[in-house]
Amino acid sequence: MRSLLLAVLVLSTYWIVAGSPPPLVDGLSQPVAVAVGADGRVYVATAGNPGSASSGAVMVVVDGKATPFVTGLDAPRGLASFQQWLFVTDGQRVWRLGLRGEKSEYAPASGFLGGPAQLRGIVADPESGTLYVTGTRETPGQGSALFRINRKGEVAIVTDTQRWPGLHTPTGVAMDGQSFVLVGDQGTGRVHRVNVTSGEVEQIAEGLGTISGLAWDMHGRLFISTGVGGKLFGIHRPGMPPVQLKGQFTSAAGLCLGPDRRTLLVANDQAGTLTDIATQVPGFEVDDTPMSVETAVAFPKLKWTGWEAETDSGKIVPHRPILLTHAGDGSRRKFVATQHGVIHVFPNDPEATATKVFLDIEKRVRYTDQENEEGFLGLAFHPDYKRTGEFFVFYTLRSERLVNVISRFRVKADDPDQADPDSEEVLLRIKRPFWNHDGGTLGFGPDGYLYIALGDGGAANDPFNNGQNLKTLLGTILRIDINKKGADKPYAIPPDNPFVGREDAAPEIWAYGLRNVWRFDFDAKTGELWAADVGQNLFEEINLITRGGNYGWKLREGLHPFSPKGVGPRPDLIEPIWEYHHDIGKSITGGPVYRGRALPELDGHYLYADYVSGRIWALRYDPEQRRVVANRPLRDQGQPIMSFGTDEDGEVYLMTHSVTGQGLFRLVRAPEGPRPRKD
Repeated sequence: MRSLLLAVLVLSTYWIVAGSPPPLVDGLSQPVAVAVGADGRVYVATAGNPGSASSGAVMVVVDGKATPFVTGLDAPRGLASFQQWLFVTDGQRVWRLGLRGEKSEYAPASGFLGGPAQLRGIVADPESGTLYVTGTRETPGQGSALFRINRKGEVAIVTDTQRWPGLHTPTGVAMDGQSFVLVGDQGTGRVHRVNVTSGEVEQIAEGLGTISGLAWDMHGRLFISTGVGGKLFGIHRPGMPPVQLKGQFTSAAGLCLGPDRRTLLVANDQAGTLTDIATQVPGFEVDDTPMSVETAVAFPKLKWTGWEAETDSGKIVPHRPILLTHAGDGSRRKFVATQHGVIHVFPNDPEATATKVFLDIEKRVRYTDQENEEGFLGLAFHPDYKRTGEFFVFYTLRSERLVNVISRFRVKADDPDQADPDSEEVLLRIKRPFWNHDGGTLGFGPDGYLYIALGDGGAANDPFNNGQNLKTLLGTILRIDINKKGADKPYAIPPDNPFVGREDAAPEIWAYGLRNVWRFDFDAKTGELWAADVGQNLFEEINLITRGGNYGWKLREGLHPFSPKGVGPRPDLIEPIWEYHHDIGKSITGGPVYRGRALPELDGHYLYADYVSGRIWALRYDPEQRRVVANRPLRDQGQPIMSFGTDEDGEVYLMTHSVTGQGLFRLVRAPEGPRPRKD
């Protein structure tokens, strides 16, 4: 017992002197790689005793202890997870491991072109399951290579020393979007981006020493571990220089993102430990502590005039409130539009019991549950509504397939709670090739002009390249003057629009390179235009929209290249200020910057949510540092958030579909203690 206590004391003293955090697990036999399985458990590859055949293993961490999972490996170096499988590089071959411990040879030594190779890093494409493996061939003159292994275990060469003379000793590897991988080179201390289709190579970082591993977090921060010197580096955003993280390891081997998605797991092979460290880059820290704010039903007594939850034939008809806004006329009334095409109005009273129908154009609007990105999508009241009585809507035509319209309506002169359905004046008709990616947000900027979000036309991969085509209105945010008329249009083009006078561009365009903005909003205090752009394969993003900006779609998705023709960061492409990975959520819903009074702790925070996961966040951007400084989760109920809205007092509401009609929520201060999510 005395010797055990002495060993613990010596080990603790070592960590204090070295400045590294205490380990999660110790006593491992040369841990070289770590991965989180689909079951949420942590797996560690250990190399075992040098020179002792079959002493390598994969261990599983349970209750803070590592126990053998698969044994009898020769020289494991890399570990990756995909769906229900683990893949481990072991000397000259790749094994596939089931989560119950079954082992099969996935890619034998004989399958590696150019002769057997000592394999090192491995990563799985999260979409296809394709593996990318780094290794150094044993055959003289063959050099190193980056290999691709398909779902059948067949090996191909992405690139090698013959094609890429600068390749020395590749080790760590990580995916970078759909068609690119990052390769860390132990011999040169550099990280390169490799196009897995063309084999083209681009350097992204250097001076990192003996690189061992690479790992992304959920928000586009890249982390790099090194063997000699045991250092960790972080790159806050693509194109920025690496920054050394606090703490020192004897030898930092492989690393991965932890199951909590807020920490990195680092294998320290010489010390025999597994350690976790926060995913924070020094100088670029982001506060991700939860806020004590939650949602509550906003109008528990409210009945929606004309809506029934069930038809006479028994079909369920969910209520789909798609937006909430106000007229800005001092009445403080709330206007809620449904995706089916009905605008309701009711007083600003939490005890309100019934709505009035302000406008019903359901017979003009096309909406089906099977094509649920169509319907009534946008509503904005004229900045001088009290005088003009005008408001503007965006909806999908029932009478003509794949056409959206932006129209002007007017309120009835003798009833402020009822619009004139016969007053419609169509301003714009937008023909789309597909039913999805409609966009649909309307909003007036501080300049008095009407801004309009349009998706890229739909389908996957932007097949017509609308995002980068200035001749089409698709994939853009438009800006028009609805107080004047042009020579051939029922609206005018503001003379300072960025593409006025260009023959190859539509003059209505304010910004482009957008996939499908689902809600933009102007900060009521600063006038800044915020837009949430829904991603396709892996990333959701938040943008600050500027005049003439190109936001990169489909060359970029979030902070990463998209498709084989994707590109790295470029000066002419504006990067999002924030992204999150599809492991967190898969469809962003943008909200407003909070400027209300009920929750001062939210002041200046941009609110957004994810439709699929139901999570909600408050994000804060520092314009002086030009970066996000906080991304704090709110307590959510796991419900799909369709939209946000703001009333005349600046208070924020959230919307979801429901069969009870109670789909409007407000934000309230949460009581102490956790509240379990309903999902």
